[in-house]
Amino acid sequence: PSLVGGNQSTGDLGGFLYLSVLVTFAACNAPPVPLDDILIEKTFVPEQCARAVQVGDYVRYHYIGTFPDGKKFDSSYDRGTTYNVFVGKKQLIQGMDKALVGMCVNERSLVKIPPQLAYGKQGYGTIIPPDAILHFDVLLLDVWNPDDGVQTNTYHTPPVCSRKVEVSDFVRYHYNGTLLDGTLFDSSHTRMRTYDTYVGIGWLIAGMDQGLLGMCVGERRIITMPPSLGYGENGDGTDIPGQASLVFDVVLLDLHNPRDGITVTNQQVPESCTRTSVAGDFVRYHYNGSLLDGTFFDSSYSRNRTYDTYVGQGYVIAGMDEGLIGVCVGEKRTITIPPHLAYGEEGTGSKIPGSAVLVFDVHIIDFHNPADSTVVTVTSKPEECDVHTKKGDFVKYHYNASLMDGTPIDSTYNYGKTYNIVLGANQVVPGMEDGLMDMCVGEKRHLVIPPHLGYGERGVTGEVPGSAVLVFDIELVEMEEGLPEGYMFIWNEDVSPDLFAEMDKNEDKVVEPSEFTDYILQQVNDGKGRLAPGFDPYRIIDNMFSNQDRDGDGKITEAEFKLKADESAAHDEL
Repeated sequence: PSLVGGNQSTGDLGGFLYLSVLVTFAACNAPPVPLDDILIEKTFVPEQCARAVQVGDYVRYHYIGTFPDGKKFDSSYDRGTTYNVFVGKKQLIQGMDKALVGMCVNERSLVKIPPQLAYGKQGYGTIIPPDAILHFDVLLLDVWNPDDGVQTNTYHTPPVCSRKVEVSDFVRYHYNGTLLDGTLFDSSHTRMRTYDTYVGIGWLIAGMDQGLLGMCVGERRIITMPPSLGYGENGDGTDIPGQASLVFDVVLLDLHNPRDGITVTNQQVPESCTRTSVAGDFVRYHYNGSLLDGTFFDSSYSRNRTYDTYVGQGYVIAGMDEGLIGVCVGEKRTITIPPHLAYGEEGTGSKIPGSAVLVFDVHIIDFHNPADSTVVTVTSKPEECDVHTKKGDFVKYHYNASLMDGTPIDSTYNYGKTYNIVLGANQVVPGMEDGLMDMCVGEKRHLVIPPHLGYGERGVTGEVPGSAVLVFDIELVEMEEGLPEGYMFIWNEDVSPDLFAEMDKNEDKVVEPSEFTDYILQQVNDGKGRLAPGFDPYRIIDNMFSNQDRDGDGKITEAEFKLKADESAAHDEL
């Protein structure tokens, strides 16, 4: 039995409850006085004392009881537990009741109590003789009052707080849990994972349920609670003693509610937005991904390539699928996604923890739909525009090429010469073929070409990203009418009835390649015939000769020689 209690039959010594409040007392050496009252010598005074013991408070403290000669008669340390008691309610000997008032948590005092304020003339059995002066070395560990509630002290407030914790919200937070004297009993940091829970629905001790309300993501606060709102009279059975005040140093990292949908903020929409994305579109975008507390987890910029995907079809997490609908090319927006629309309770492992809210800062580079065709906008047209381009025509044009976000790709003006092609000969991407059709010299157009009519999923290494929409501003500079489809050479006048003989210059009854080439070139030079423009004339003539050389012996006989009009199948020949 303790020998400082007010009830001499039991010897109960008043206990002490740990609290985070400290009061500063100056250490002093009192002058010698008659021991008709207690004498207190403060051997350690904490730097801070937010709260001092008052009458009616409940305290937890350790003590060693000795006689003036140093002989020990009692100690709470020997019993391995603090002494816990109300102060000023005659549950202690009178001198101890008086000495505890005004003490701070972690304060240590040597208390000398005269017999009339201790066990008096009767003493206590064989342990404490009559008229004994008692010395107590007291260390106060805890103090609280039955009227206490949860106390919160915010010591860091984030600059922006768009939302605060409410009842039924789900939160993720880190904490250090200590007793009022600073003894650590638990920490989420040591486990390297947050504590994740609903707030205000009984999943937590009552004090924490209350203390988390009103917090902002990024806020840090001290939550102090009496045992009635913590683990009560019995503690937790291991690290938290009974009747202990608890102190939690909390940082809130995440907050959402199961009813939350995505939120879109910080929208920067370009002035010109002629089209917004819909489900089924293919979108290319850059993003920075972070948790709600700002912790970075991923970025397309770090990979130096956009993230490319269909939207509204389940190719990305549900929240991103929704957040990318209704965007414009060039738009920037922040998409905040609750975990049930992201990676849920499991997260992704090392980068995204379970039940994490995700924040994506998104920049839309371009988008298209697989059903898109080339969009042709005439920006300038000459007054006289009677001759229009068609398949087979040889055209010369200038262009400036860029991506949808304005990134330049190429320009013929940089080279000081036009780009020259034969329409319909697959010499450019299909979208450019479309854009150059039915155009007149001097006309200018703005083309928007979807990737399936451009460079497709692969793009052009180092120049055009995969699945990129292309933008061309073109000007037709010159055109030469092509030949009818299927022809690489035509006559401008009636064909000579002695065509074979005219080719056979040496009259050996066969036409050699050189004779054939010289003859065709002569007809072109004389204006009697035309080769298809835009192609190598010698390659055309070689092809024509090969088609006439039926047996492939390198020469044409009169029996082999035929005009195209005489052929049953189409050939690029006479």
